[in-house]
Amino acid sequence: MGTVFSFDVRGGDPGAVRSALDEAVAGLHRVDEVFSTYRDDSQISRLVRGALTVDECDPEVAEVLELGAEAERTSEGWFSTSYEGRLDPTGIVKGWSVERAARRLADVPGVSGVSLNGGGDVQLLGVPGAQRPWRVGVADPLRPGGLAAVISAAGLSELAVATSGTAERGAHIVDPRTGRSAVTDLVAVTVVAPSLTWADCWATAAFAMGSRQGLRWLESLPDVEALLITAGDEVRCTGGLAARLG
Repeated sequence: MGTVFSFDVRGGDPGAVRSALDEAVAGLHRVDEVFSTYRDDSQISRLVRGALTVDECDPEVAEVLELGAEAERTSEGWFSTSYEGRLDPTGIVKGWSVERAARRLADVPGVSGVSLNGGGDVQLLGVPGAQRPWRVGVADPLRPGGLAAVISAAGLSELAVATSGTAERGAHIVDPRTGRSAVTDLVAVTVVAPSLTWADCWATAAFAMGSRQGLRWLESLPDVEALLITAGDEVRCTGGLAARLG
């Protein structure tokens, strides 16, 4: 997927954890093989060309397309699984695959906590230790090396943190209404939610909306908090974000 993944697994038998990690890594490579739009032989590329039907693809393809359709409905079209008129579900695949891998690792007997970071988007499950919550630093897009906030999962059994913006990859987020790069007042949107699949989608959609509409929309979503940073160095937050800082 062109990015770095890191795993932090607490507890469990070392042999069982190692085996599960190997399976998780293999699963992520398999996701890349199936969903990559850069590989002519991927199932998504063949599906776009009409060389395969959805029923002939791995079951995960239909699952991801259904999730993408739900994200598009919820965001009223601000999140899309198409690009330049062609099917492109990559906007949902990374968050979905990281969350899926993290949940598989958390199912290993004896594992008390899992943190899986995929390119800066993180799925947290369980706890790293007794009386110790997972904490995630949110990079400040306007001050390289600095933090805009620290998110704590205290009191929660699962939490995801996803950021969309221009600091790392430039203007790569597309406005689905125009098909061109989204031009807004934002430089970053960080979404905090139980599921990385949705946190990643909502961060992308809100960035495309801009700070005012994006913040209003994020406030309307259940179990979602967010931090939005504008190019003018304004910080805007949903009402419940303060409870997750620390």
